[in-house]
Amino acid sequence: MRIVAALGGNALLERGEPPESSIQEAHVIKAVRALAPLAAGHDMVITHGNGPQVGLLALESAQDPALARPYPFDVLGAQTQGMIGYWLLQALQNALPGRQVACLVSRTLVRRDDPAFTRPAKFVGPVYTESQARDLAASRHWEIRPDGGRWRRVVPSPEPAELLDLAAIRLLLEHGAIVICAGGGGVPVVAGAAPGGTHGVEAVVDKDLTAALLGRQLHADALLLLTDVDAVQDSYGTPQARPIRRATPAELRARSFPAGSMGPKIDAACRFAEATGRPAAIGKLADAQGLLAGTAGTVIAR
Repeated sequence: MRIVAALGGNALLERGEPPESSIQEAHVIKAVRALAPLAAGHDMVITHGNGPQVGLLALESAQDPALARPYPFDVLGAQTQGMIGYWLLQALQNALPGRQVACLVSRTLVRRDDPAFTRPAKFVGPVYTESQARDLAASRHWEIRPDGGRWRRVVPSPEPAELLDLAAIRLLLEHGAIVICAGGGGVPVVAGAAPGGTHGVEAVVDKDLTAALLGRQLHADALLLLTDVDAVQDSYGTPQARPIRRATPAELRARSFPAGSMGPKIDAACRFAEATGRPAAIGKLADAQGLLAGTAGTVIAR
């Protein structure tokens, strides 16, 4: 089978943890323990979130007195692809000696007129108290929003329109490599004035929507959206909450889910299932094998 697996941000850094390299590497090793059995027997493409990491780099860049202006988000996104991709590559090759693993810094084309550029909604960076967040918003000209009981910075998150490095991803897969790509949704770029020209933009693409697009264009047999929850819950946050084990895209689209967390995952899973007729699953990283088998998490299928 050909599997596209998307690791959530919490696979690398749990909420409230300090963003130490050693902590994130330990999480990556744990993630690879869950993925290695699948990667050993199937073609696998892995993508990952980068919200905490790209937010940290943006904060460091903004505080650097040597810089006339902070590094732009497209450059920071590329940096996180290299960093996280390196950790994943090392852990995968250690877990699967002899298996070729490739990490590709890849770009995602977005539309310059995407309305998301005027409505920032993608959480990045650490969490703050409301007063801390408001002070930072005022001093650094940030957009902020509540994220659960805390507050975080938000940036534009345009729709992924095209994967510009798809041919290279296919070539690596055809030669038997496990491919790590499109981290953080891919480096966001827009088409330039010259034919074929592109340039980066200040945004972070949703990694689940990019994973769904990747899965469709690679003709994947399954899309796994791996996070820190057992399954999608109906009536989340209420005494009536219950796990949804299997649903059609239509059934899920008829319900409401939090826009900043589960909503994009539901949308991505539905898009993949609707376009391909193949299953998407949402659930705990540790249950990756059960998600593929349909015995764990939430399976979305027509």
